[in-house]
Amino acid sequence: MELLLIKYASEIFLKGLNRGRFEKKLKENIKNVLKEEEYSFLIDQNRWFIQAEDVSRIREKVKKVFGVYEVCTVVQTERDIEKIKDLALSVMKNHPEGSSFKVITKRANKDFPMNSMEFSALVGAHILKNTTGYHVEIKNPDHAVEIEIRDMAYVYVSKEKGIGGMPYGINGSTMLMLSGGIDSPVAGFLMAKRGIEIHAAYYHSHPYTSERAKDKVKDLASILSEYTGKVILHVVPFTEIQMAIMDKCPENELTIIMRRFMMKCACALAEKYNVQSVTTGESIGQVASQTMEALVVSDDAGDRPVFRPLVAMDKGDIMEISRKIGTYETSILPYEDCCTIFVPKHPVTKPKLQYIKKHEEALDSEELVERAIEGTEVFVL
Repeated sequence: MELLLIKYASEIFLKGLNRGRFEKKLKENIKNVLKEEEYSFLIDQNRWFIQAEDVSRIREKVKKVFGVYEVCTVVQTERDIEKIKDLALSVMKNHPEGSSFKVITKRANKDFPMNSMEFSALVGAHILKNTTGYHVEIKNPDHAVEIEIRDMAYVYVSKEKGIGGMPYGINGSTMLMLSGGIDSPVAGFLMAKRGIEIHAAYYHSHPYTSERAKDKVKDLASILSEYTGKVILHVVPFTEIQMAIMDKCPENELTIIMRRFMMKCACALAEKYNVQSVTTGESIGQVASQTMEALVVSDDAGDRPVFRPLVAMDKGDIMEISRKIGTYETSILPYEDCCTIFVPKHPVTKPKLQYIKKHEEALDSEELVERAIEGTEVFVL
């Protein structure tokens, strides 16, 4: 019988008394991503297995679950020496002749009459005796025939890396400032990988930004939800705020004051929905608004911890992750967001907090933020 073996990330083993809580959350997340599938969840001496008609489809979903280190297709048989030998032989025959192999046995059940090394040697001899063209190579084999002996016995057919990280939702929550660009979806992914639940705030400047721009961000949130199970997207109407800033504040401070209002809105949403922190896709020095001085001024506008997981990353590294997680092609679609439309010719790069706050006094900040939050659309993706 073919099964999917799920191995979770080694970090979970280190959680001591909290390990049970982490395992429970991971199991919940796996069941959530498989809610539309027919399957059985099996446990053999703390190993997790899934039995399903289409193991390959299940594998593609489970390997995207945060906390899963590896997914392995295995064949289950009785804990019988001859049956295990024959099963290992049939698995090896799937590999091309002329290739090298070694047998690796993990004997978790100590009632089995042979130790791991003895049984590996026995199985290897059985394969050599009943095939031609294969040879044993201990150090660098082309293939490893892996066997686990527990209450039942399992022979590995294939292995794939999972996404790793921590079980999603185990480590609190954050309000991600999600634009349509490359950076912010990657920032959200990295936070989710550390077990942090993602809410997302998108600032929409109708009619200056199109419905296609909003749909693009919804698509990005949907891609992230393939890893998280769901993403709650808050679409914040931002036009009134931007027009007020343009009308009453110095032109060269438009970007930094806009960023401060984004922070105010993100924190207001976080307060409303009991979210603990804010996350942005900013990286030091990438654009004019991402200097150290500008980030300090931006953070002053909020009342939540602000996380920037990309802060020390090069753009090329960010793009590589974007391609890997599947957001890149959507991110580069040519629909402008509010940050790219209302851009001053010469933005201030080293803003002084006292001057920025003084110029903000011309605005009714609380009322502008309150109206934006009242008009926010919420999508569960």
